[in-house]
Amino acid sequence: MTSNPVSATSVDPDEVAYYERLADRWWDSDGPFWPLHRLNGFRVGYIRERLGSALGHHEAGTQPLAGLRLLDIGCGGGILSESLARLGAEVVGIDVAPKNIRVASLHAERAGLAIDYRLVSAEELAASGATFDAVLNMEVIEHVEGLSGFLASCGRLVRPGGVMVVATINRTPLAYLMAILGAERILRWLPVGTHHYRKLVRPAEVVDGLGTDFEERHRIGVRVNPFDRSFYYTRLLSVNYMMLFQKTAAMSGMATGVTENVGI
Repeated sequence: MTSNPVSATSVDPDEVAYYERLADRWWDSDGPFWPLHRLNGFRVGYIRERLGSALGHHEAGTQPLAGLRLLDIGCGGGILSESLARLGAEVVGIDVAPKNIRVASLHAERAGLAIDYRLVSAEELAASGATFDAVLNMEVIEHVEGLSGFLASCGRLVRPGGVMVVATINRTPLAYLMAILGAERILRWLPVGTHHYRKLVRPAEVVDGLGTDFEERHRIGVRVNPFDRSFYYTRLLSVNYMMLFQKTAAMSGMATGVTENVGI
């Protein structure tokens, strides 16, 4: 873990400052990050199921991800990283906010989890030549500048035959009404300014950003019940959605097929 400031074209200084201010609240399940705590179990289930299917990795027992090396981009305070480590994965978590890395490292140490947290950008890590079985871009791409360049760097971090999972918010009028106007300004589920409409990302932009080296394997919408704050799958991708891509290079002998649109 380095203490040097992170510099990359995708890093938005305003976003870094925003999350630095909130860093001490990452592990407060009733605080500003409560949606991530609620969402975490839901998305871990998706990652576990889809990684096993795409990579042919089906370990039994309580550590089904044992033997897999995963990268959690924009790890924040480590909510997702810790869940994956508990399932047996070797986890590297990266973030561009120094305070996030300090919080995540301290929490993992107290929990007895060996997670490799690094203050580094995706671009810098890609330049080092590091690769992973799976790269997780969960609720990250809607906060970066220069989306196509960022996704290209993330793509280089996936080993041949490996996968990338993306979770984000669609750039649609409905997403603005629900995720920004509703969640931030009316229900106050998130601090005002968490999301900016111009940065929201359409599925086609994710596909284009990853390019021909990746084949889309799955996409699914995610909706939240405003009454009990629970999450569900949906056929509609107009607000929140998740996508899984597999790197096509050196995939000889691996099964190919049409993209699945629903179900896990």
